[in-house]
Amino acid sequence: MFETFGDIWEQAGRSVIAITTNGSLTADGRAIFGRGVARQAAFRHPGLAEKLGILLVQQGSHVYDLGSGIVTFPVEETPWSLPDLRIISRSAEELRALADSSGWDNIFVPRPGCGGGGLAWKDVQPLLAPWFDYRFTVISQQNEEIIPPF
Repeated sequence: MFETFGDIWEQAGRSVIAITTNGSLTADGRAIFGRGVARQAAFRHPGLAEKLGILLVQQGSHVYDLGSGIVTFPVEETPWSLPDLRIISRSAEELRALADSSGWDNIFVPRPGCGGGGLAWKDVQPLLAPWFDYRFTVISQQNEEIIPPF
């Protein structure tokens, strides 16, 4: 796993981009992309909320390939709950399995649960390390601290 600073959207078209999500739906069945990278993705790719909403109803909150180089990475049950380290760990495992089966070689992931979610990177990084190999880059904003690998 690599770490870098920058704008995740600069990787669009060159890498798979993970967006952190939750398992909640609006009254009309759309996924709620409340803030951060997920909200940015919804603006850039209309129809994502509807597509994820269908998957959430059919299969629950998991990692999904939404097409257009976008993949979900669940971090919390609802947009109003705190990020859950167990969900983040499960999502890292699922993303690794999807990357393996899809043949992806370049995946960018924001620090899951660390932006608006308020988790400390030092608590999240160890959950990702067993699953994220050389194909994965965790990207953060310039003002966030990078922790050296183990």
